Amino acid sequence: MPTETTTAATILVAEDDRAIRFSLACSLQAEGYRVLEAGDGAEALARIEADRPDAVLLDLKMPGKDGFAVLEALGPALAELPVIVITAYGGSSVAIEAMRQGAYDYLTKPFDLDEVQITLRRALRQRELASEVKALRARSAEASDDADEARAEPEIVGKSPAMRAVFKSIGLAAATDAAVLILGESGTGKELVASALHRHSNRGAKPFIRVNCGALPEGLVESELFGHERGAFTGADRQKPGRFERADGGTIFLDEVAELPQSAQAKLLRVLQQREFERVGGTETLRTDARVIAATHRDLPAEVAAGRFREDLFYRLDVVRIVIPPLRERREDIVPLIRHILRRVQSRHGWGELSLSPEALATIRERDWPGNVRQLENALARAAIAARGRPILPEHLDAGGRSEPAVTPDVDLGDESEPMPLRALLAEVERAAIERALRACNGNRTRTAERLGISRRQLFEKIREYDLNP
Repeated sequence: MPTETTTAATILVAEDDRAIRFSLACSLQAEGYRVLEAGDGAEALARIEADRPDAVLLDLKMPGKDGFAVLEALGPALAELPVIVITAYGGSSVAIEAMRQGAYDYLTKPFDLDEVQITLRRALRQRELASEVKALRARSAEASDDADEARAEPEIVGKSPAMRAVFKSIGLAAATDAAVLILGESGTGKELVASALHRHSNRGAKPFIRVNCGALPEGLVESELFGHERGAFTGADRQKPGRFERADGGTIFLDEVAELPQSAQAKLLRVLQQREFERVGGTETLRTDARVIAATHRDLPAEVAAGRFREDLFYRLDVVRIVIPPLRERREDIVPLIRHILRRVQSRHGWGELSLSPEALATIRERDWPGNVRQLENALARAAIAARGRPILPEHLDAGGRSEPAVTPDVDLGDESEPMPLRALLAEVERAAIERALRACNGNRTRTAERLGISRRQLFEKIREYDLNP
């Protein structure tokens, strides 16, 4: 039975082949859609202007104005009008170019009518959500808050008690020159906290030098931190100031400080105690007035107990400690973070207002996000690109954002002493996945195809290929 959204929707079928146009029109009308038809690009643009359809099925190859000319003419209107292009060249640069120009999705000939219906329902759902979001934002009283979040200056987002405690610690520490140790899991925003400490201190106008200690080759750590003289080692063809020299008067942020080798730890301790050092290969003692902020995702007391980190250095760094809670312990911050991240993504790509469907929001809230804010940001950026600036649906959220590992179907690898070609192994995995999906959907092929993210035609081909009997 047609859904309420389906019944109300008007679909324009722009296709020069009469037989295909007739077949599409009949299929759509049977689902309760109101169908308009156009035989070429010029007629399609005229129908769009006059009748304001809710979605368009657009053949790319038509006489006169082709599908690309229609996409170009529609331009910004594609943000609100989903256009599903039809091409005979699946996976080719033609389809890719259509997507780049703003098409919602594409179908390849010969297409499956069920696949058309599934794609169209998704497109209309996104259009409906986009209209709702636009109306809500028009009367929203949070415009000023959104403007604040769109500032170019990096901000730490959070309203939870745990994050309010972090903000308080930043404010207290920023008023001093004491060393600060920032602890937290990967992706929690340790660099943002360090930047905020510097920005709000009396050193805010001076340099803020970042050092990723884990990314420095062991043989070059001391040269990077303290500089070197010409001829100090092979390749040192000139004198080079180190990060501590460049940070003089400002702040140096030592990210992943637990990764420093023991020799560099000893020299860092001296800098903290005496504010002096020598360049590699040099004899002149230099002084620095750099404030030190360090961070790590490791358990530093455990590293000290294991003999991998100097105890005296630990106490020198641990004057002020700021612990950033993982995202799973401050779930009330997820919605503000989503709003902040989507603002940044839309600014980066030049899109209009980005939004989430209620189902996508529920999906995000139920995940644990072991990679914390960084993982959430990456997942939302990927989802926004997949949604092409339209409302984000659950299927746009990459499976990599889930906290639990993906379930791999059990596959009999046979005798481990016998070689098994990768192609054969992948075929076994694919066969097992299709069998499992068919059982979960009680043999319903349309729902199985949706679950697997493929078309019914592709599913039929796989069923024949693997001789499955659902």
